[in-house]
Amino acid sequence: MPAAPAVLFVSDHVDGCVHVLTVPDGAVVGRLTGRHLSEHAGFLALPGGRVACVDDRRGELLVLDPFAERLVERTVPVAVPAEHLACDPSGRFLAVTTGLGKNTEPWSDLLTVLDLATGDAARVRTRAGEPGVTVLGGGDPLVVLRHREPGALAVHRFADLLAAAPGCPAVTPHALLPLPDDGHGDAQSPGAGRVFAATGEGVHRARREGHGLAAEEILPWGAPARGWYLRLDTRRPALWSTLRGGDPDPLRWPEWTNQAWHHDLETGRTRLTELGPGLVFRLALARRHTAFTRIHPDGDELVLLDADEGAAGIRRVPLPAMDGAPRRGGTPWEGVQRRAVAASPGSDWIAVTRGGHGEVHLVDAATGREATRVRLSTPLHHGGHMALRAHGDGADGDPVGR
Repeated sequence: MPAAPAVLFVSDHVDGCVHVLTVPDGAVVGRLTGRHLSEHAGFLALPGGRVACVDDRRGELLVLDPFAERLVERTVPVAVPAEHLACDPSGRFLAVTTGLGKNTEPWSDLLTVLDLATGDAARVRTRAGEPGVTVLGGGDPLVVLRHREPGALAVHRFADLLAAAPGCPAVTPHALLPLPDDGHGDAQSPGAGRVFAATGEGVHRARREGHGLAAEEILPWGAPARGWYLRLDTRRPALWSTLRGGDPDPLRWPEWTNQAWHHDLETGRTRLTELGPGLVFRLALARRHTAFTRIHPDGDELVLLDADEGAAGIRRVPLPAMDGAPRRGGTPWEGVQRRAVAASPGSDWIAVTRGGHGEVHLVDAATGREATRVRLSTPLHHGGHMALRAHGDGADGDPVGR
């Protein structure tokens, strides 16, 4: 029997629609309406080609299986607005933190934990803010919250949280590890029982010791810049980030510098690759390439970086301009269109959105050529959000929502 095609989830979180496409032909094979997914919490890869995500309007976690007869496998009530989403390496134990949503100040301290095997779930109060989260596995899973201002890694036993009384009781961490106040970006190396947190100082590392964490040496950025996004490479033991430098004033965004940061967890070597000025943020991992989108007033592009060759294997693919794109003299965040990028570590296909136009470009990373351009029924405001899955692609080796 031929292998099942790769499947692309495309969320228009503003219009409240999730499109499901086969790749590379771009055929729409599924559609959910009235679903406003949390763009910040993103999609969490689960075993079997499934994904988890959070509907911020309905207050539900969704488990989606594009390879089953029913797309929605399960829904579970959770606290919203969802900030971050993670699971243990088995994909059974999940945690959802809450963030600012459309508010300017932290206000929610609710954390939801759930067991997909039993259906049990609980909500507790931790600390208001924008906490990141990882879930360390094993016989006694741990929930690790990354707090800001004051910064800390707060460790909770998953079993204790799941057994909490009704009424959202306040909980006290089992252990605390100090962290700088500007943490943003989380990753976990499942086999090593390590968590990573991006800060201005570099990447803070900690390994599990019993029901707590032991700090390890900080990984420096190696540049006068920092990463705001951190991702585990499931193709090989490595971490990726995008380093942003220059004047932090959002009005100066066309001058921001951007570098791809790659740290090999086996050799300890770090490699930096220049990506160009403008707005670069999230990245996607394909079979042999790492993909970035770069937005700039002089022209946007998809940047494909050979995961082994680095700067020697860089390819730049021009992207058509977006109406409503960020402009000089304005910020790249408010009232503008952006792009989302997605890939699967088991495929060479890259998907890139054209925010406001409802278009998705499907590009072959091996050649840099666009194979298909899909026009969807919703505009993909703010670029939307995407996830690309295939059976056995290993994406679930990264147990943090992206």
